[in-house]
Amino acid sequence: MVKEFESYNSHLSTLIYDVVGDGERTQEIANHFFDEVSNIYDALQKDATEVLKFDPAAESLEEVLVAYPGFFATAVYRFSHQLWKQGVKILPRVFAEYAHSKTGIDIHPGAEIGESFFIDHGTGIVIGETSLIGDRVKIYQGVTLGALSVNKEEAKTKRHPTIEDNVIIYSGATILGGDTVIGHDSVIGGNVWLTNSVLPNSIVYHKSEISIRDKNPLPDVLNFVI
Repeated sequence: MVKEFESYNSHLSTLIYDVVGDGERTQEIANHFFDEVSNIYDALQKDATEVLKFDPAAESLEEVLVAYPGFFATAVYRFSHQLWKQGVKILPRVFAEYAHSKTGIDIHPGAEIGESFFIDHGTGIVIGETSLIGDRVKIYQGVTLGALSVNKEEAKTKRHPTIEDNVIIYSGATILGGDTVIGHDSVIGGNVWLTNSVLPNSIVYHKSEISIRDKNPLPDVLNFVI
């Protein structure tokens, strides 16, 4: 185990040194990172347990750990975020993009995500750099937590939404803006487009009209123009 730890430390230190170019700072960053690994492990255990608890298709914790793209993306995020907090910026972006290429889930390492995070399916999810996500939040495929503006002058401002505790965001929802706050215990329905805040305990949904009729026989002559 000691040899494995030394090997991991050595590999990470090499990568960090290539970025920071300072041997003393490199070792300081690597040591602090590995000091935090046990906390990251505990956080990932809570993430995996949340998936097992709420996904009817999940039959074991082992299945979640090895077969769920949402958990994989979350794990890469949590390790990357630790480096991001320590001032190492390029490596976390590379790690995040690797997870993105494997899962279709794009989580910026600068985002703040609380405990027991649950991504179901996940393909097409985008979580921007200044997003703040509370505890026990569940997000489904195609969700975007994005910015209202892409002006470079606003790079250092909060551009992405805040999602409070116990929120569920269903597939295809788009939530934009740094001032947008989704209150705790709210449910955001599929395909909702939000640029304004939502009070706690809200249900927000998109209503569309669907007409169903028997096609045999057709009631009117259909004229197609191509």
